[in-house]
Amino acid sequence: MTKVMGAAMRRIQAGNALTAFGIGFTVPFLYIYVAQVRGLGSMAATSAFVAFAVSALVALPLTGRVIDRRGPVPVVIGAAVAASAGALSLGLSTGIVPILLSALALGAGQAVMQPALATMIVWCSTPSTRTRAFALQFFMQNLGLGIGGLIGGQIVDESRPASFTLLFGIEAVMFLVLAGVILTVRMPHAPSIKDAVPRDASQAGGSAWKRLLEHRAMVKLLVLGFVIFFACYGQFESGLAAFGTEAAGISPSTLGFALAANTGAIVVAQFVVLKLVEKRRRSRVIALVGLIWTVAWIIAGFSGLGHGSAMMAAAAFITTYALFGIGEAMLSPTLAPLVADLAPEGSVGQYNSAFALVKQMALALGPLGVPLGAGVPMLYVGVFVLVSLGIAWLALRLGKQLSAVQDKPSLLKGEAVPAPTAPAVEPERVPA
Repeated sequence: MTKVMGAAMRRIQAGNALTAFGIGFTVPFLYIYVAQVRGLGSMAATSAFVAFAVSALVALPLTGRVIDRRGPVPVVIGAAVAASAGALSLGLSTGIVPILLSALALGAGQAVMQPALATMIVWCSTPSTRTRAFALQFFMQNLGLGIGGLIGGQIVDESRPASFTLLFGIEAVMFLVLAGVILTVRMPHAPSIKDAVPRDASQAGGSAWKRLLEHRAMVKLLVLGFVIFFACYGQFESGLAAFGTEAAGISPSTLGFALAANTGAIVVAQFVVLKLVEKRRRSRVIALVGLIWTVAWIIAGFSGLGHGSAMMAAAAFITTYALFGIGEAMLSPTLAPLVADLAPEGSVGQYNSAFALVKQMALALGPLGVPLGAGVPMLYVGVFVLVSLGIAWLALRLGKQLSAVQDKPSLLKGEAVPAPTAPAVEPERVPA
């Protein structure tokens, strides 16, 4: 990695961490703010969450080509400004219409930032350093979210709407700080339309989405990503929370401890796990995560059986969330770098946007698990035990579509890699 790449990477990671810190101030309190502080009720609060999802699903399909043609820097800056305006407006809004419009702006800005920042990290890394770069990003995000949530919890007061306005104001400022930091980044790969065109003539024509969908390995990764995000992130605050409170008798405070255990497991395990991940095949790492999550769901099932004390049930539930965190720590340096290494030159933004879109779709569908988790708890657990085993199977199937270097990037150590993006490839099979 060159000095220019290293300096740019440090600024990107710092801006990313500060943004997560700002988001942490508001994420835990959005429902309370809309439903109770503004007195609009649970339906309005649910509508605000739906607005977040809808804005992401609308914005992301258009994001990738813009990133590849104009570069990620202006996209990050534009998204940060939009998110800042949305956050500030949300903190000042009192009616349902302005709240929904604010949520649309905030959700779109946050969604667009994800693939743009991921593309910046790709441009500032090589295949052999990318794993560690994305691990650091995930670590800093969780640390920032955790600290922001803790401080926000000390500021917030349901009897004082102004305290919530302050939280959203801090979030808005952090988005502007991100835009300011990114403005100072000197990218090692200057974005231009010419550079965004794949070198392989077979990639030059037709729809970018059509080319992506003809890339078998990427399609398999998208399917795998959807299952991963639906089975884990999509259940945290919906189906699994309903299962814990309804079937296992978990109190809201214990649920808070479980979420803290998840974040703590990520922060503590991230760089320990990284040493394991860097030297092993990515497909097998993902398969191992599927097995770990299978154990996590079995332990969750134990907490809902009603055997033993309430303390045992709480301990089992907290352990479930901690095991999910360990799996997340293993996936953070695996999935995002693999997306980048599969992308043809000039299509990194498109591939990152497609993966972010799949994630948002999985999160939007996650609440479908609530009726099972609350009404038929053991069936709910059984379904997700099978889904987790399916993750392991899909990962091993994906491994057969990857080249040796894509599956195990440590093979590149010691080699010079001049281009910050992957070389142009044919859709059916990607060479090293």
